[in-house]
Amino acid sequence: MVKVDMTGKIGIVTGAASGIGKAIASKLLEADATVVITDINEQQGLAAVEEFAARHKSRMVSFIKTDVSLKADVDAMVKQVKENYGKIDFLVNNAGILIPRLLVDHEGKEEITQEIFDRMIAINQRGALFCAQAAAREMINGGIKGVIINVSSESGLEGSAGQSVYASTKAALYSFTRSWAKELGRYGIRVAGVAPGILEVTALRSPEYERALAYTRGITVEQLKQSYEKVSIPLGRVGTLEEVASVVCFLISDLASYVTGTVINISGGKSRA
Repeated sequence: MVKVDMTGKIGIVTGAASGIGKAIASKLLEADATVVITDINEQQGLAAVEEFAARHKSRMVSFIKTDVSLKADVDAMVKQVKENYGKIDFLVNNAGILIPRLLVDHEGKEEITQEIFDRMIAINQRGALFCAQAAAREMINGGIKGVIINVSSESGLEGSAGQSVYASTKAALYSFTRSWAKELGRYGIRVAGVAPGILEVTALRSPEYERALAYTRGITVEQLKQSYEKVSIPLGRVGTLEEVASVVCFLISDLASYVTGTVINISGGKSRA
């Protein structure tokens, strides 16, 4: 097995206090990269740094509280990373939220509102743009042939009942990935993405999320959980966070030096039966 070596590489993983982002940060640390994790949840972010420092016996990890929906926050975070470490080799756009809602709900309970729409767009889509813009600018100015990874979702192409706004923001990341790769290729900067399918339980699949999603589909929470078993996954299981993290680590590494402008589906071959 080829070991990914990222010694000397310095980068940012957004939304890395938990879930997929945390798994990605951990995998990058295993490859000896220096990682700055960002998240709006300061308590979880600092706890993650302590956990990583103990697990990896390393000081190559730090935390910066950041609200990716605010351009000023993003610009300040990127500036701090550059000042602290001298360069930025990679960015993983992982921060995101999911609020299940219907386009039209005759009961008037769980319908998309302007507030919910704006919040998901601000974090999932606008936040990714702000982060990529600030990081790419530093890469270009520093002559760094860096890498930007967008964490999308297979729902971005497939769509998802009760999650249309979320799916649309993830579809945007497909287009961002292809477009930015064409714009930044002249500087030697690669842009790629990953699109996870059904994974092991994370903070995203909270009780409130499952309640709301079950409601939008007219079923109970128990029926929702059972529905996951009806999805056709040729590999016969859900994916793990580490499997997603491994693909991200590969894409950032020099092993993927000719990979850009594409989004890799990580779903075990999932399809609806």
